[in-house]
Amino acid sequence: MGVEAGAQAARSRALVVLRIRSRALAVALLPAAVAVILLAGAATGRLVGPGWDAVRWTLTPVAVLVLLAAAGVALVVARARPAMSPTIPINEEAAPDLYRMVRDLADRLDVPAPSAIALTPDCDSWLEDRTHRAHGPPPAEEHDDIAGGGRPTHRRHPVAPVLVIGSPFLWWMRVGELRAVLAPVVAGTGPSAHPDIAAARRFVRGLDAAVAVASAPHRGRVSRAGLAGVGWVARLLLRSCRVHAAEMERGVAAAAAERAQAVDYGLRIVAQEQVGLAYAGWDRLLTRVALPAWRMGRWPSRLDAGVVAALTELSRRDRLAEGFASRLGERPACDLLEEPGAVDEAASLLAARLFHGGPAGPGPDWSPVGWSEYPEEVVDRKWRVDAARLHRVLDAMGVRPALGSTAPNTGGPTLSRVLDHLTDRADRLTDQAGETPFTTRSPELSRSPEPPPNDDEEDLSGTTPRSATLAARLSAELSREEATATPSPSATAPSTAPSSTAPSPATPDPAALWDDRTLPLFPLQPPRTARELLADHLTAMICCAAMDTAGATPGLDWLDGPTLLHNGERTADLAPKVLTLIEDGDSTPLRAWLAELGIRPEKPVRLG
Repeated sequence: MGVEAGAQAARSRALVVLRIRSRALAVALLPAAVAVILLAGAATGRLVGPGWDAVRWTLTPVAVLVLLAAAGVALVVARARPAMSPTIPINEEAAPDLYRMVRDLADRLDVPAPSAIALTPDCDSWLEDRTHRAHGPPPAEEHDDIAGGGRPTHRRHPVAPVLVIGSPFLWWMRVGELRAVLAPVVAGTGPSAHPDIAAARRFVRGLDAAVAVASAPHRGRVSRAGLAGVGWVARLLLRSCRVHAAEMERGVAAAAAERAQAVDYGLRIVAQEQVGLAYAGWDRLLTRVALPAWRMGRWPSRLDAGVVAALTELSRRDRLAEGFASRLGERPACDLLEEPGAVDEAASLLAARLFHGGPAGPGPDWSPVGWSEYPEEVVDRKWRVDAARLHRVLDAMGVRPALGSTAPNTGGPTLSRVLDHLTDRADRLTDQAGETPFTTRSPELSRSPEPPPNDDEEDLSGTTPRSATLAARLSAELSREEATATPSPSATAPSTAPSSTAPSPATPDPAALWDDRTLPLFPLQPPRTARELLADHLTAMICCAAMDTAGATPGLDWLDGPTLLHNGERTADLAPKVLTLIEDGDSTPLRAWLAELGIRPEKPVRLG
């Protein structure tokens, strides 16, 4: 499909969508038109008589009601605020080279240049229409730029769509690669400028926004009843034009891709490999590195820079990626920004909001953390907080300290206490002694019933009874902590966080066009199962014992997240031994691993 063929297909589908809009308008006006004819017939003396009078006085109120309903639907569709993607607006003063590159690309493609540029903390790029009046100038106190001295920017309604670029692309890709990747996206401004396509898109977006308005909760009974009708009409129209709107967008994409063939086509093939690599590194960085920090109430302030480190490490480990490290000598695309550090910090905060649901700005329980501080401020803190939670649960269960431990009789924070409790041998010794493992229950435990069966029963089916009980109680304890926590990412964030430069005055959502109540919009992982929680807490306790008794240190692995360093090298083979203890109750492999590294499980550890 050529450029003209794709554009023609898009225009024809846009006309079909507009025809559906016209038909809906005609249906709404039809009763009024018949009523006008009847009234005109009465005035001219042509349509008279009892029958005509009855029809006239019956149809006229119906026509008025239909007109009022149609006007209400049209008003909601016209005034409903279309969804706008959460982005970091970048004005031209903050990135003149980037704007220059995009305009040059638009000139080479012979299409209108995008009206503005914004960044998203994801590995994707697209054009977004923000011509709706709700996307107009922000309030006077809001700022629309990343770097510009904090000066408010009042922007007019843009004609061309806004170009949204994935922020990881700017840090990982070279300038030429970024230009090649953006060529098909920028080429989409050509078909978007056609009046029929623009009108069809506005109509579909308005219907979609009207459905969202009608579905919003917390409304009065009267407004809820009225909006139910609006939602029904909007959904009916959306179903009628859904296929045609999808075909229109396919035609626009085909025309844009065909037009972009003439610009950097060979380089685009190579650049697409970098897109996949950037996505893999970004996903790994978020799930393995950023997520543990977010759960601790800290947000890494240089996520995009971390992508480069993660992908460089992947290039070093993976033979398939050997050629990618040589690219680092070329000019990175982030050099097109005047203040890449401020942009990275703002994008990192927005990523934390989208993927985890954190607050809009730094605070005592939501503070930024640099990569150099990550091992001490996040890894060490995370392990000690988890270890403290593990021992609180053991205290509540009345688990006695390990034999020969120097800890208090109430239960000391030693690794031996945990290992002895989870080992099957301890169960057999207890049975031989004629005692139950929970003879000494704390007052808190006596008031708390046994945890009821939950969805984790199947997950815990392959574990020992003691592991299953401990895992269920850990899950319940964590749920209670999250339920009683203040509205912040974590109630366990350190109270004395190091000061850090806050992001620039610009907020990621200057017009507040997306609902904070729906955060996180894109949760990274489902909630951890009880088995995973037990494995995490047991691993944390082992790492605390290693740090306090064997001189190990917390570390950061760019691909795997928090890691334990012993003699400067990363420890390995710990996870299988932890699972053996949880699933089989066999602590022999783990104790052998501890002895090999010189870790003393009988020594008390410092808890968070």
